Amino acid sequence: MPSSTTSVFTAAMAKRGGCRYAADTMDVFTHRPTALATLLLIAALSLAGCPKDGKGKTKAGASQAVAKLPGQDNTPRKAKSNKAPTGKPAKPGTVDEPAATPKPPTSPKPVKAAGGGGHDFIAEARLLFQVAACPKTTTPKVAGFAPHVVKVHCQRLRKQMARYRKNYVDKAKPWLAERQPKTLPTTVVYPFGGGDLLSALTTYSQAREITTISLEHTGDVRGVKKLRGRKLAENLKLLRQTIAGLLALDDSTSVNMMKMQRTPIPGQLAFFLVALSVYDYEPISLRYFRIEANGTLHYFTKAEFEAHEGRRAKRLSGGWVTPTWSVAFSHAELRFRRQGKPDAPVLVHRHIAANLADSKLPQSGPLLTHLRSKGPFVAMTKAAAYMIWRRGFSHIRDLLLDKMVYMVSDSTGIPPNDSKARGFRVTTYGRYRQCFFEKRFAPKTDEQFIRLWRQQRYRKLPFRYGYPDREGSWHMMITHKP
Repeated sequence: MPSSTTSVFTAAMAKRGGCRYAADTMDVFTHRPTALATLLLIAALSLAGCPKDGKGKTKAGASQAVAKLPGQDNTPRKAKSNKAPTGKPAKPGTVDEPAATPKPPTSPKPVKAAGGGGHDFIAEARLLFQVAACPKTTTPKVAGFAPHVVKVHCQRLRKQMARYRKNYVDKAKPWLAERQPKTLPTTVVYPFGGGDLLSALTTYSQAREITTISLEHTGDVRGVKKLRGRKLAENLKLLRQTIAGLLALDDSTSVNMMKMQRTPIPGQLAFFLVALSVYDYEPISLRYFRIEANGTLHYFTKAEFEAHEGRRAKRLSGGWVTPTWSVAFSHAELRFRRQGKPDAPVLVHRHIAANLADSKLPQSGPLLTHLRSKGPFVAMTKAAAYMIWRRGFSHIRDLLLDKMVYMVSDSTGIPPNDSKARGFRVTTYGRYRQCFFEKRFAPKTDEQFIRLWRQQRYRKLPFRYGYPDREGSWHMMITHKP
């Protein structure tokens, strides 16, 4: 950690330290004899108010100790017997039926910020929200913006958003909520979730903290301020074209994701803001961060952004594209609440740009350490190119199996043999006969999914969720703890 960062962090901890700070201050200054007597008196008075432990001893600073992050337990558990059903309708409590109500999870520990508050780009975020995401009231007040360009864009985008609301907000969201226990955690982890805050809000109504992870960088929110006239119209048109698949079919192609990595309107962030608009939320904070070695978050200051100018972010996979913005704009935290309701609960969305292949994701690295610190969570994935099936993605797969209690996915989720070996049950919806990809899939793993759907009774799925199967059938599976 750089010395400047360390000093900021130390100061922040000292400010909050309470009793611990009184004790530490005494240790620092006892070498000054003239001040010792006075300082001992001050310290004694400060420590007198500290909480006591069970033995009556003062716990100075115990509440400020950095909690030890739980390690990942990769010890395989004994697999439960999974004899195939005979094709008869399933009975409640069998392998393919959801548990009635899981045990309430322990509350996740809050993610600590290691670098102070950081610089807030909320003014720029609100401008991008008004211009590109088209909330109910769109009134961008920037000299040089052509109102008719934004008006035309919003007329067209609102038609796309209306279609999504009809098919997913009105239909899929309540359908999913009916099948979820009320005691699920409010923390959501969505690997391979590029640009898709929208589906996370649809899938988990109880969500309060959402983390999406993908190869795409969040992007520089300041770019929209430079657009005028035809350039603005062209970039807004590209946004509508690239987000059309998400709003119509509930997933986005990698090609569309890559297109928006090199534009003045940052694609990932614009997609997230459109999600807020669909659900009548509004942004109240936008900060960028990096993940420290111990899993805490350091939020970049204005000076750090200036220092990073010219250091372009790198592409995270060989087949991807190199973004046009600084590396400091890779990971972002967006806070939001209901539009026009200042007392409404604040939700948090963090997007992390990362390659989730084992070779790029060390077990003890910052990202997995950060995710482990969250406590029990719910997960989801869809249209994920079957990456979780692959041997080279075992680290993220094991992390999910260790920490999640519930997961909604299409067939690109965790293979059933792996989840059942960890004590999960899997419930299927819709029909599945074969992997969507013709050339790029593992036949033995695919056979697990084919067999899983054959063994369970048919349950209707009234909407598309991620990929269809090879024959175009919609399907979904819910992986859950009994």
